[in-house]
Amino acid sequence: MTDINKLSINTIRTLAADVVLPWVVLQWPIFYFQNLLPVTRQIHTGQINRDRFVLSNGHACALQYIMLHLTGYDVTIDDLKQTPGHPEAHLTPGVEVTTGPLGQGFANAVGLAISREHLAAVFNKPGFDLFSNYTYVITGDGCLQEGVASEAASLAGHLQLGNLIVLYDDNHISIDGNTELSFTEDVLKRFEAYGWHTQEITDGNNDLNGITTAVENAKKVTDKPSIIKIRTIIGIGSKNQGTEKVHGSPLNPDDIANIKTAFGFDSSKYFYIPDEVRQYWRSFSERGQKAENDWNDLLKSYKEKYPEEGADLTRRLSNKLPDNLAAVLPRYTPSDSALATRKLSEAVLNKIADIVPELIGGSADLTESNLTRWKTAVDFQHPSTNIGNYKGRYIRYGVREHAMAAAMNGIAAYGGLIPFGGTFLNFITYAWGAVRLSALTGFRVIYVMTHDSIGLGEDGPTHQPIETLAALRALPNILVLRPADGNETSGAYLAALKNPLRPSVLALTRQNLPQLQNSSVEKTLQGGYVLEEVDNADITLVGTGSEVSLAVDAAKLLKSEGIKPRVVSLPSFELFEEQSLEYRSSVFPDGVPIVSVEAMSTYGWDAYSHAHVGMRMFGASGPYKEVLKKYGFTPENVASKARETIAFYKDKSVPSVIFRP
Repeated sequence: MTDINKLSINTIRTLAADVVLPWVVLQWPIFYFQNLLPVTRQIHTGQINRDRFVLSNGHACALQYIMLHLTGYDVTIDDLKQTPGHPEAHLTPGVEVTTGPLGQGFANAVGLAISREHLAAVFNKPGFDLFSNYTYVITGDGCLQEGVASEAASLAGHLQLGNLIVLYDDNHISIDGNTELSFTEDVLKRFEAYGWHTQEITDGNNDLNGITTAVENAKKVTDKPSIIKIRTIIGIGSKNQGTEKVHGSPLNPDDIANIKTAFGFDSSKYFYIPDEVRQYWRSFSERGQKAENDWNDLLKSYKEKYPEEGADLTRRLSNKLPDNLAAVLPRYTPSDSALATRKLSEAVLNKIADIVPELIGGSADLTESNLTRWKTAVDFQHPSTNIGNYKGRYIRYGVREHAMAAAMNGIAAYGGLIPFGGTFLNFITYAWGAVRLSALTGFRVIYVMTHDSIGLGEDGPTHQPIETLAALRALPNILVLRPADGNETSGAYLAALKNPLRPSVLALTRQNLPQLQNSSVEKTLQGGYVLEEVDNADITLVGTGSEVSLAVDAAKLLKSEGIKPRVVSLPSFELFEEQSLEYRSSVFPDGVPIVSVEAMSTYGWDAYSHAHVGMRMFGASGPYKEVLKKYGFTPENVASKARETIAFYKDKSVPSVIFRP
């Protein structure tokens, strides 16, 4: 180890102690990691071929913030004094993905690695290796106990993602104490079974050369992801080193002073960085800037020789959708056949998949149910399998809903691709940790969720979502879209694709639905609109998805009795709430009572309606028409609820819908 390396490591140790996150004191393998990476300050605007670093055990984020400061990112000493508790991609420059919930970063990294392999297969040409980066991960015992990491590791091994390299900090400590309490498996044997290349470093606190060699060996293995187990001592230098006491509790001032003295630093100085260390680390930024300039020059030459591919890549990197996207979307009239919105979703994918080549996705082993595979699709598989190749855009995620969602976050984070993934709506809760991070980080990820209500029928209450849409609607920065027919399904995809800074959930039916009079692709983008208007209305019926046609049929019964009903379709609460107050008031005018109809929980509907036809219990197994009838989803029952509501407000003032400004 050179003198400057040793001084740098000790500087990082003492800075970490000052940040009062003791877990990272002397967890320094990342130091050499940064030596490997072509660091560039323009991490989010720079060249896409940069190496990616993911700190999966995000509670060690002080270490990452220190590295970002040393290499010249916009992370100041004052920032180090007030560091967030976990790395957040949307807040801190240089952070690729938001981590903290254990295992998420590991699974994100699998998505980053998928993106690199796919884009390399699509765009690289002889002499033009536009995509050649590695994804590096620091992970720990906590991440490797999480199910999402196991799912993702299994998927990465199957896909033979040779550009993925994981450093496993094996310090034998978790919050409860020594890992012997709950985690005694042989991790490397498990990863060997997944199809990974494995190595072990027994002295991670001192063997810098061993780490160097192991990483170089991992880079030579191109047909397997790699994991390097590095045995370390947590909190080395502290009087409590090697124990859980330095995992989650700040060091006391005396202990911090002792650590600084032990490593040759003045114990009275806080957040101190020697000038030679600062200069040494800033040289990495210069090297990274050169790497970015070289790649931009390579891209310029590439575009001259391959203008079509170059133009496509440039469009993708500018986050611009194809100009003709809206024009190719399927559109329908009432004379068209009734179809399930999952089938209408398949029709959209068949129209746009070749128009939007950055669209990449699949299903969690439900392809034939989700209908997520378009006719010209090729599977994303290692070429040696002879069942696909890395140019393919259809990903067989297997029964791994959580890893699918987390990997999609990584794909979105990489750039140049728009990921989607399918399962049953009820099982988005299996992926909830990753879905929440999609929204928190603002990634354009499209969740294609079919079998969206008790209308799925015989699979019964275990599969029938009741509370799911209410939970999704409570999640900030996510679009929830439940289309009522073909036009709204096309509109839902258009809305999802046109929103680059938030994920979308498309809730789609198993059962067939009629094509509605006055439905609209464009009006879907407004979130809600009047499907049937009438002067001097007595009642407004509002629904989403499969219940909009039910509201239309109920309105016919009311009209036959001389009652004047309006019908509103509300495919997206979120988009509707973004419209002007004037527009929203025109959809829900004062003085007209409102009945909502949705075959799910009524939770959240009080914002828009005075009475509800919905679910306040779990469903039942049976033919879907019988199940819907059992719980009151018939034109007759909706009409009855409308009459009751009209009668209730006959001599009363109808409360206005309270719109958020």
